[in-house]
Amino acid sequence: MKSLLKQISLAAMVGLSTPALASLAYVSNEKDDTLSVIDMETLEVVETIDVGQRPRGILLSKDYTRLYICASDDDTVQVLDLATRKIVDTLPSGEDPEQFALHPNNRHLYIANEDDAIVTVVDVNTKDVLAQIDVGIEPEGMAVSPDGKWAVNTSETTSMLHWINTETFEIEKNIVVGQRPRHVEFSRDSKIAWASAEIGGTVHVIDVDSLEEIRKLEFRVKGVNQDRVQPVGIELTSDGRYAFVALGPSNHVAVVDAKTYEVLDYLLVGSRVWQLDLSQDESLLLTTNGVSGDVSVIDVADLKVTKSIKVGRYPWGVVIAP
Repeated sequence: MKSLLKQISLAAMVGLSTPALASLAYVSNEKDDTLSVIDMETLEVVETIDVGQRPRGILLSKDYTRLYICASDDDTVQVLDLATRKIVDTLPSGEDPEQFALHPNNRHLYIANEDDAIVTVVDVNTKDVLAQIDVGIEPEGMAVSPDGKWAVNTSETTSMLHWINTETFEIEKNIVVGQRPRHVEFSRDSKIAWASAEIGGTVHVIDVDSLEEIRKLEFRVKGVNQDRVQPVGIELTSDGRYAFVALGPSNHVAVVDAKTYEVLDYLLVGSRVWQLDLSQDESLLLTTNGVSGDVSVIDVADLKVTKSIKVGRYPWGVVIAP
């Protein structure tokens, strides 16, 4: 009996001493039709996964069991099971899906169809198309507010943000912003939305209650021609302290005080920085750099770039799973 108890005790000690699995980052490589998988502890690529043609937008399900992938040239959304890291399903998406956003209910997926000037809403459980909403020309960015009330689409050629009521699937307001809007990011309390305008070189800050613009940000990177300063991806810290803005072919990320809207710094990263994502503890920020084919690692506390990780050709999107 004592021997058995000793074995049980040793087993418990081994279990307690087993380190937790490191979180993983997934990067979509637009030209290679792959995902690069990065171990967030070692900051090394540990796996490459073949996916559909021209993967761009990627996002995690709310329960972190699935990864959704916009396979743009296949006109579909693929579903990757995170436990097995295998493609297990596809969803109807409309033509040329590029970016999408998932409602907090973990079911309604809002997909921007660039070629058709529509937003398609799909139930990820039933695969039913719930709505197809006419928007402006070349819809690109998609976001859903954390409270689930609003879905926002950006139309590049129309230079508008289209505010969609998620209960009725109707557009309630269009807001004109800078030229070629690409991305929208909500604050965690759903009160503020940040929208980037790539060719306009601006970021527009929207008060959600009034649906009015309250600030327009411009960027000046020393030594960089102004036409290369092209805001795309935006990432906000949960404490409301920082907004990070990827500035495209300027090869810099802007660090913005999210309360005062002052630009604090510009961080040099790889070539054509596109999208970014924070680690779960928000200690690290990863950026995808399309032309240099790598991911930059930024230490958030020190606001310093600490590493470059080589991935596939033209990395586009990045998400970090727990």
